[in-house]
Amino acid sequence: MPQMDLNTLFSLNGKIALVTGGSRGIGKMIAQGLLQAGAKVYITARKKMACEEAATELSAFGPCMAIPGDVGTADGRTELLKAFSEREDKLHILVNNAGTNWGEMFEKYPDEAFEKVLHLNVSAVFSLTRDFVHLLENAATKEDPARVINIGSMDGLHIPTVMRTGTYAYTSSKAAVHHLTRNLAVTLGPRQITVNAIAPGFFPSRMTEFVFDKYLPDIEENSLMKRVGKPEEMAAIAVYLCSKGGSYTNGAVIPVDGGTSINHQHVTF
Repeated sequence: MPQMDLNTLFSLNGKIALVTGGSRGIGKMIAQGLLQAGAKVYITARKKMACEEAATELSAFGPCMAIPGDVGTADGRTELLKAFSEREDKLHILVNNAGTNWGEMFEKYPDEAFEKVLHLNVSAVFSLTRDFVHLLENAATKEDPARVINIGSMDGLHIPTVMRTGTYAYTSSKAAVHHLTRNLAVTLGPRQITVNAIAPGFFPSRMTEFVFDKYLPDIEENSLMKRVGKPEEMAAIAVYLCSKGGSYTNGAVIPVDGGTSINHQHVTF
């Protein structure tokens, strides 16, 4: 049997990563995990001050730089690519995390909600991956592929009811992200770029503060583990996918939700 060195199996030393929506929540958790595994990390977010403050905070764990920008617009993606390319000539890891949600009752759900949510959560993921693919190819080798991680959701695997509000565009968009991930894996795998998706459940963040305040007992009951996720549990799955240990995982959608998406004892609304 070959010797397995756990010190290198999950190391990201020498790798360069870009995390969209990296100033808070799941993006920030993943950025910290990549940094602590040895990567150099760039984060981008729409709000300049929040992005720069997060990068300063994350720099306690390794080299982290902020490139503020809006990946939801073509101009924003062009500026991000330009700014990144001025600093680096390759990209080992792209984490497509930036996204949005919209909750409203069925009869009142506005058309613009679908357009906004699907555009940022799906179209922008495709466009940014396409625009950065040459930098990913510059980093890719047969033994150590470049990596794309798309952040989907357990809500793309089941129909959420715990918040008693319809998130029709969000759930549809995350299901689309999962299938887009498989599609991109087929296209980019032969170019030595793996594409996988993480489907998170509930994790503590500024976005979930209101939901936790109002529905935390129901959220915990819906999880087969009877709790919400911890930041290190989100960071760890991303580190795995980006490491030598995850180099043969491609086209996967990995739920990290305590089993919520397979629990059918849902609350109705």
